[in-house]
Amino acid sequence: MMALCGSVSAQPQPTQIVVAQPADIRSTNPGVNRDNTTDGVVLNIVEGLVGYHENGTVGPLLARSYTTSADGLTYTFKLRTGVKFHNGDPMTSADVLWSWKRYMDPKTDWRCLSEFDGRSGVKVVNATAPDAQTFVLQLDKPSAVFLDTLARTDCAMAAVISKKSVKEDGSWDKPIGTGPFKFDEWKRGEFVTMSAFADYQSPPGNKADGYLGLKTPQVAQVKFLTVPDMSTSKAGLQSGAIDATQITSSDVQELKANRAVKVMGAVDAGKNTLLMQTNDPVLKDERIRQAIAYSLDMKQIVAASSEGLAHVNNSAIQETSGFYSAVQKKGYEYNPAKAKKLLQEAGYKGQAIVIQANKRAHVPSFSVAVLSQAMMQAVGINAQIEVLEWATQLDRYNSGNYQMSSFTYSSRLDPALSYEQFSGVKAKQPRKVWDDPVAQKLIDQSFVEADPKKRQALFDQLHTQMITKTPLIVLYNVTDSWGVRTRVSGFTVWEGKPFLWGTRLGSK
Repeated sequence: MMALCGSVSAQPQPTQIVVAQPADIRSTNPGVNRDNTTDGVVLNIVEGLVGYHENGTVGPLLARSYTTSADGLTYTFKLRTGVKFHNGDPMTSADVLWSWKRYMDPKTDWRCLSEFDGRSGVKVVNATAPDAQTFVLQLDKPSAVFLDTLARTDCAMAAVISKKSVKEDGSWDKPIGTGPFKFDEWKRGEFVTMSAFADYQSPPGNKADGYLGLKTPQVAQVKFLTVPDMSTSKAGLQSGAIDATQITSSDVQELKANRAVKVMGAVDAGKNTLLMQTNDPVLKDERIRQAIAYSLDMKQIVAASSEGLAHVNNSAIQETSGFYSAVQKKGYEYNPAKAKKLLQEAGYKGQAIVIQANKRAHVPSFSVAVLSQAMMQAVGINAQIEVLEWATQLDRYNSGNYQMSSFTYSSRLDPALSYEQFSGVKAKQPRKVWDDPVAQKLIDQSFVEADPKKRQALFDQLHTQMITKTPLIVLYNVTDSWGVRTRVSGFTVWEGKPFLWGTRLGSK
């Protein structure tokens, strides 16, 4: 067995928590050269004007409040007082303005520049700091998802950082943020360490709430350890060298029997799905797509694929969302007799329907495909499986070259962004799954409609149409399994990213 990286053969110090990650971070530069693993580290260090509540809605973070003008074009942020950077300097609107201008400079290579420079719809036409506690952004047109985009974790929440985060020549040095932990060291390929910020000013609240609420650091130091091999990280968890790590679903039952370890399932807004190519000669018939849905015992598929840690959600909206309504709870029924009847009505003659899948350990692509194949075959569908390398399957998805695909989407918290993720005109974007002008009109309206009740009505219409048309089947939300030592309390994972504030160490 591989030795653990980063010299963790001995027990960790009582003041340090060790979190294993399957890959090294890509950089410490917020929203630049990033991936989900990188975001999970950096967002313990930096913060933005706004952030996500646990239910996926947006609220003030470094801002104490914000207002929107009547025409929807001007956003005014009032900043919290007493907030300091990790070097002790007070944060003012001048720092917010400097950070914003840096992000909007193409040389920075910010992941989300296109979301704010007009290429993806909205353009920020002006940014000002009229006084030390006020920051103002002006848009060229209204947008219902502007604040949501500001809060996006892949954008690093447009984090406000100190000017001293960059060198004199403007090149990146290290993150000096306002978060509950301050950056200490990055030893490439081995670990990242960060320590509690003694002068941290938590957002208001008596309890944690996503990136908002109570965020007081409770442990002196955190080490994010790079352990690419999941069997090695499991061994470290069992020995006590590692305090928390993601685990494979196949290891869940074994680790549940270990009294020194607790197993947790972290559900996020990612979607495990079965995609259907509506341009395919067989699957272009809506009745055949519906027959496939009726043939699937989704409760059994989800229970088996997630080791019992998840349950069915046929909606494109995650259950923790404020937009997850009674309508969104309505899904497909398991009805093999109805499936057979629809196949007969459609004149199905036993043509092959191939499900593409991959065998990555942390996604249920293959297990979902195997279970679905058996259930489809039971009603007379000639279902077959084609196992592909993930890169090949992704290429096939992007080109629309599949009949069915057992596919996992990453998180999109606002429902408009979630529906847009798989909807659109195939002729322009072959990766789009649901090509329906009626649905697209509803999605477009949801991007500009600000009234929550009216947005809810749009999303409910979309869900009803999606269940009827069945361009894809959303099975359940992504559930990551984590193993955590019982001596650790307060450790949480949200949208695939670990929160270290509130985490405590005991003696077990």
